[in-house]
Amino acid sequence: MTEPPRKRMVKPPTGGIEGGRGKPARLKTAKERTPSQQAWLERQINDPFAAKARALGYRSRAAFKIAEIDDRFHFFRPGARVLDLGLAPGGWTQLAIQRGVRDIVGVDLLPVDPLPPAHILQMDFTDPECGPQLMALLGGPPDLVMSDMAPNTIGHRETDHLRIVGLIEAASDFALEVLKPGGAFVAKAFQGGGMDRLIGGLKHRYGEVRNVKPKASRQDSSEVFLVATGFKGR
Repeated sequence: MTEPPRKRMVKPPTGGIEGGRGKPARLKTAKERTPSQQAWLERQINDPFAAKARALGYRSRAAFKIAEIDDRFHFFRPGARVLDLGLAPGGWTQLAIQRGVRDIVGVDLLPVDPLPPAHILQMDFTDPECGPQLMALLGGPPDLVMSDMAPNTIGHRETDHLRIVGLIEAASDFALEVLKPGGAFVAKAFQGGGMDRLIGGLKHRYGEVRNVKPKASRQDSSEVFLVATGFKGR
C-alpha cells in the first residue's frame, strides 16, 4: 500500500494522536514500506477524524475541514454554483452536495468515482482547455471557487513550497476570471515564503481575506486555508 502522492505535505506531521490522549497504535510490520509511508499509515490509524470519516462514509477527513469552514461562512446552499479544483478523492464535493449544492463541477488529475449530481473532469487544471470546459459544465459564473490542489512533492522544502504557491496563484487567477461579484475563494495553503504577497493581492480584489485553521487540520502541520469573501468584480 502506498501513500497517495498528492496528499503529502511539505512538512509531514509527526507523532502522537489528536489532543495527545492515549498511546498511539503502531503497525506490526513495516515490510516493503518506506519510513514516510509507515509514518503516514500510523497517523491514519491514530487519527480520530480519519476514523470518523470512515464511519460516516466520507471519502476523506478533508470533509471535516471544509465543513468547519462552511459552518462559519455558509458557502454551501441550494442554488449556489461551486467549482472544486483538485477534488480527489471527493470529500469537499461530497460535503457540498450533502449541504444542498446541486450545481458543482470538479477537476483532478486523478480518477474520481462519480458523485452525482456533480460533473467531474479528469485532466490537468493548468491545461488551457480545462477552464472553458469547467465553465461550460457549470453553466454560469460560480459563487465559490475552492482549491485543494497540491503538487507531488520532491522532498525539497523550499521547492515544494514554491510549487504549492504556484498552484494557489493559478487557482486564484482563475477565480478572478470567473467568479460572480460577491463570490468567494477558498484554497488550502501552507505557511511560508510567498504567501504574504499572495494574500496582499487577494485583499485588493475581495472584501475580506482570512487565514483559517480548522480543527481537523493537524496542529503540527503548517497547513492553513485562505478564505477570501466579497469578490469585488472584474
